Amino acid sequence: MPVFYENDPSLQSYWRSIVLYGKNVASYKFALAKSLIDLKGQPNDLIKLEDLAAPFSKHLCEHLKHNDKQATSSSSSFLNTCRKFNSNEASMDELIQTTKRLGFNNVIDAFHIVNGGEIPKRFFIDERRENDGIRITENFFELNELQESENLPREVEARWRLVETAWDLNIPTNLIKVKYDNEREIFYTDKSNRRIDVTPSKDALNGYQKGKCFFCFDYISVLSNSPNLGHVDHFFPHTLKDKPFDGYVDGVWNLVLACRSCNNGANGKFAKLPTDNLLARLYKRNEFFCSSHHPLNETVRNQIGVSPNDRLSKLKHYSKQALEILTHTWEPQEIRGEEVF
Repeated sequence: MPVFYENDPSLQSYWRSIVLYGKNVASYKFALAKSLIDLKGQPNDLIKLEDLAAPFSKHLCEHLKHNDKQATSSSSSFLNTCRKFNSNEASMDELIQTTKRLGFNNVIDAFHIVNGGEIPKRFFIDERRENDGIRITENFFELNELQESENLPREVEARWRLVETAWDLNIPTNLIKVKYDNEREIFYTDKSNRRIDVTPSKDALNGYQKGKCFFCFDYISVLSNSPNLGHVDHFFPHTLKDKPFDGYVDGVWNLVLACRSCNNGANGKFAKLPTDNLLARLYKRNEFFCSSHHPLNETVRNQIGVSPNDRLSKLKHYSKQALEILTHTWEPQEIRGEEVF
């Protein structure tokens, strides 16, 4: 499997590796990530646990309203207090004190652990013993000065929704299927013939592309009012859906985010087939999915192959088949950003 940050050892890639690849037995890592973002404008670098407890518990309480399954364990005293707060059976002070006492027991230690090891750059230092809190590092301040920091809250939220949905469905991971609604640009799944909307597709895809156009590496945003708003594009064009083409065109494996120019600009892709160089990039992006925890990895495995060799062989087959139908190939006329995957 490719290492997510090997070609791009940047602060934003390290942050995204925590969100996308950190092991999840509870959703606390997502709540902590969102809380850090909430507190990024505070005047000093020491965050007391009591101050951290307010946004941390708020995010968990909000998600419990949407989805009661926020951990793989069958019980949690901390989550029970959050549930009591939601039902007006616990006060704000009780919630904050319980969060301070129980909510951070494991997540602070585990936050920077990805695939069994600590990432090279830390975003905070644990100072619970010395100062009853955590100390934000310069890495986190620098991260939030970057243009693409505007996308990070929505990327965390999207990943959280995917994970909690998988837990709530209580379906074996190899049977989980994330589907794409082309009109609403949203990922959804089904349970007992009931549709469950999960998360906007742009928010979920953007992190795996490191905030860049899949084709030219120009900066893209997931904010609807941004002039850099990314477009959901079908790598193998959507027009193949009604042709003798074997691939599931609306599958997660075939969806990428592209800038406006590459998607439908004067020299855009439209219904042309991306070149073999771009096909290799799609393979690598899909391997990013497959090295992540469910449900996106299981969805891709179900759609184009269980093993890396299976997936590569299937993509080459699709490309050969698509070329016979589409005739014309395409790649961007210029690269507008630094290659990141």
